[in-house]
Amino acid sequence: MYQLVEEKVRKMLDEKRFIHSKNVVKAAVALANKFDLDIEKIKIAAIAHDCAKNFSDDELLKKANYYGIMVDEIQKRCPFLLHGPVGAYICKYEFEIKDEDIFNAIYYHTTGRKGMSIFESIIYLADFISEDRNFEGVDKIRKEAFENFKKALLLSCNSTLTYVIEKNNLIHPLTIEFRNWIILEGENT
Repeated sequence: MYQLVEEKVRKMLDEKRFIHSKNVVKAAVALANKFDLDIEKIKIAAIAHDCAKNFSDDELLKKANYYGIMVDEIQKRCPFLLHGPVGAYICKYEFEIKDEDIFNAIYYHTTGRKGMSIFESIIYLADFISEDRNFEGVDKIRKEAFENFKKALLLSCNSTLTYVIEKNNLIHPLTIEFRNWIILEGENT
């Protein structure tokens, strides 16, 4: 199944984004081994997480409408946030992947959400720490991912929020709920 999904994703993405997705697979597999999760499922979610990333804002909004995705005010103003939800529906209906873990991991990989499963959190974090990422603090987060997973999630969320604030962009409420949940769940992070 993974090979079929990889080929479909390869056709949807430009070369740089496809290389990123392959790097996310590597990071996700390494993390999944730590938690003894289904490697095939992790690989599918990781390779497909950005399958809608190369869509234009208009295409994302049209696809969201087509799939019946409820688009909130922030997503209307920042349609790139829809690449996760749209990608999840593409996987479900066009790739015929009916797995709920894969669907949710792709759907929430950009914003995070309160109560994320380990599976979902691995895709979120693998996307953040993939070897093609190069920003201040990423090496620390990579190290923490294997030493203190919850702390790595918090650091990655904090980094995202700092970036969004510095760009003077809107912050999606799911990301705030995600950050607060991480802190409340892991008092010792």
